[in-house]
Amino acid sequence: MLPAPAADGSGPRVQRYLGVVHGEAIIGANIFRDMFSSVRDVVGGRAGGYERALSGARDAALADLIESAKEMGADGVIGIDFDYEVLGESNGMMMVAVSGTAVKMG
Repeated sequence: MLPAPAADGSGPRVQRYLGVVHGEAIIGANIFRDMFSSVRDVVGGRAGGYERALSGARDAALADLIESAKEMGADGVIGIDFDYEVLGESNGMMMVAVSGTAVKMG
């Protein structure tokens, strides 16, 4: 499964567009991760716990998108776009959504 063709146009060409595919993942805040991230924010540095959680959610959403594309018979996805959305200020949850167009390559 190709996540996208090469930017320079080399490689396989799109033979057929199969439709839009998507994947989502939701991550929640964790009190201990929040506490340590707050300390890091005060002393400067990166919030590694949040970065790992966000990276995991992004990977899960992309895996979901690829699985959907395979179910359609695709061997590639083009025009991939990631979107991040906070789901309510008080509940500490974030959604990572990814979408693209499933294609048959040739």
